Amino acid sequence: MKLRTLDGVDVAGKIVLLRLDLNLPMKDGVILDQTRLKLSLKTLQELHSKGAKVVIMSHLGRPKGREDPVLSLEPIAQALETNLQEPIIFQKEWNHRPHASITLLDNIRFHRGEEENDMLFAAEIAKLGDLYVNDAFSVSHRAHASVEAITHILPSYAGRLMEDEISALTKILDHPEHPVTAIVAGSKISTKLTVLENLLDRIDTLIVGGGIANTFLKAMGLPIGASIFERDMLDETHSILEKAKTLNKTIFVPRDANLDPGSRIAEISAIESSEKIFDMGPESVVDIRKILEASKTVIWNGPVGVFEIPPYDESSLEIARIIAVLTQKGALYSVAGGGETIACLNKAGVMDKFSHVSTAGGAFLEWLEGKKLPGVERLSTDVSR
Repeated sequence: MKLRTLDGVDVAGKIVLLRLDLNLPMKDGVILDQTRLKLSLKTLQELHSKGAKVVIMSHLGRPKGREDPVLSLEPIAQALETNLQEPIIFQKEWNHRPHASITLLDNIRFHRGEEENDMLFAAEIAKLGDLYVNDAFSVSHRAHASVEAITHILPSYAGRLMEDEISALTKILDHPEHPVTAIVAGSKISTKLTVLENLLDRIDTLIVGGGIANTFLKAMGLPIGASIFERDMLDETHSILEKAKTLNKTIFVPRDANLDPGSRIAEISAIESSEKIFDMGPESVVDIRKILEASKTVIWNGPVGVFEIPPYDESSLEIARIIAVLTQKGALYSVAGGGETIACLNKAGVMDKFSHVSTAGGAFLEWLEGKKLPGVERLSTDVSR
C-alpha cells in the first residue's frame, strides 16, 4: 500500500487537523507512561516548523459520548507543552476555529458522533482546519468520525508515525527476510486465533507463551497442572498444529517452566497437579535464543509469562534483551507491539533498541490478522482525497 504522505505538501499558513493517540495510562490525573506521546511528537514538530497551525484531536478512555472531567485531556496538554517546549492552548469548546500555533482539543469521544462515525459531526470537525493528518495508527481500525468520516471531507494525509508503522508492518508480513519468527503470547488463544492462523502462512517458527502456550501443551497431551487454558479451544489448537505440520512450520512450546506457588523451576513433564505455569523456564529461553540467532526477522506480541508479578517477568525481559542485542548487531529486524509488550521493553531498558515498536494494540493485531483498517485505507493513494 502506498500512502499519501506529507512529502511535498505545503502546510505554511494553514490549519492542520492532526489526529494523535494520546490515550495515555493515567491515575488520579497523573500520567503513568508517556511513550505514545513521545512517539507522536515527530509529525507535530514537523508541521509546526513548516509554519502550520496545528489542532490536535485525541481521545482518552471510553466516555461513551458524554463529558467526563476524569477523562479530560487537560493534563496531557501540560505534558505536551513540557515535551515540546512550546505553548499549548487547551480548548474545551469545538464551536470556533482555533488560532493558536498549537491547540489541543478536549476528548473527542465526549461527542457521540465520534464513535458513530457521523458525517455531520465530521463536517463540524472539518470546519476547524484546512487539511487533515492521521498519525494515530492505533485507532485506525476504528471507523470513527476523526479517523474515517473526516477523510471524505478534507484533503487527508498520513503522519510520520503512521508511515513508520505501515512500512514496518508491511515489511514483516509481505516481504520479510527469512527465517521469520513470531512470538505470540497472552492468556487466551481465542483472542489471537486469527493472528496465529494468518502468521503461519508467512513465518517459519511460531513461539507461543502464557496461557496460549498452556492450551498448546494441553492439546499435545502434556501436563500443565492447575494452569489456565481454554478447554473449548483444544480442537482449534489441534488444527493449528496440523496446519503447521502440513506447511512444514515449527511451533515452539516451553520445555520447562517457573511455577507458582514457590517459583519452582521444573521440566513440563514434572509439573505437579496443584502447580501453575507462571513463566517459561530458563532452558526454554536458551532454546529461544538459538531460534532468534538463526532468524532474520522477528514479530513479538505479548510477554511470555505473568509479567506483572516478579519473578515471573524474567523470561520476557531476557527475550527482550536478546532481541535488542541481535537487532543492534544488524542481525535481526525486530517489530514488537501491544501495551504489555511495550511495558516489557521499557522495563528491560530496550525500547529504543528494536527496529520498530508499535504503540497500537487492537490495530496491530488486526493488521497481523490480515484485515484492512478503515483509517489506513482512506489514506491510500488509490483513494480520492
